[in-house]
Amino acid sequence: MNNLEAIYDFILNQLRELTPIENFYFKPIKPKLSDIELIAINICAEYLAIDSEYQLFRYLANSKMKGMIERSVYNRRKRKLFYYMEDVRKLMVAKFNDVGNSFIIDSMPLEICKNARANRSKICKESEFSFPSRGFCASQSSYYYGYKLHAVCSVSGVFQSFDISTASIHDIHFLKDIKPQFKNCTLIGDRGYLSATVQIDLFNYAKIKLETPMRSNQKDYKKQPYILMKSRKRIETLFSQLCDQFKIRNNYAKSFNGFKTRILSKITALTFIQLVNVFVFKRNMNNIKISII
Repeated sequence: MNNLEAIYDFILNQLRELTPIENFYFKPIKPKLSDIELIAINICAEYLAIDSEYQLFRYLANSKMKGMIERSVYNRRKRKLFYYMEDVRKLMVAKFNDVGNSFIIDSMPLEICKNARANRSKICKESEFSFPSRGFCASQSSYYYGYKLHAVCSVSGVFQSFDISTASIHDIHFLKDIKPQFKNCTLIGDRGYLSATVQIDLFNYAKIKLETPMRSNQKDYKKQPYILMKSRKRIETLFSQLCDQFKIRNNYAKSFNGFKTRILSKITALTFIQLVNVFVFKRNMNNIKISII
């Protein structure tokens, strides 16, 4: 933790190179800590795997950021910055200039509490539209209670787009949301996206070719080419990194706004490390467990 200030300064300098804007929305009184500085602290905390705000502010109390912001204000402002943080993440993604015509799509479960507590849980229930639900995870062959993270990444391993839905929503519905975002490309998915109707609709709408493995009992069964099976492992590796290093399955949020902000923070931190790996240190982009100072 002795490097916290140095890491924060490095992250802040890189963010300022991405955008000259310090404050993204109007505030009657100019705060001591600008919006871009708050985002830098947030990314710094995720990089250092400080998953608790209480613990983060213990470290900040012994740094030059002491007294710059109060914990409840930090939490409130961070949630307000959700869409602006996503804009910053998109600026990072744009720097990679991944103009390839192949992308990988997948989903992962985000459990907010155990099934036994689901009926009495009040987490993320402030608005009816965001109520969590029970869903089934095929890879783990088990039911869970919470949400589902849907994501599209490039073949090189950069998240292009993501969304959060309740656990009961089928993966295939996410394809309706990304139709306007991609065109003239190939989407590589697993059997959860297998649908002849959806494949035709995607191709007619935006010339998107959906590649999924066939079920063994399907008529005219053909094994999926090895290169596509190997490419699909890239997004599974990214999900594993989010679970391992960024602890994406640890939930401390009480509201849905807080929950989605935590998820975005972790994906933004991952993208930031990929960015500095490529453009600052000239090393392997997906070496995530590595020093940035």
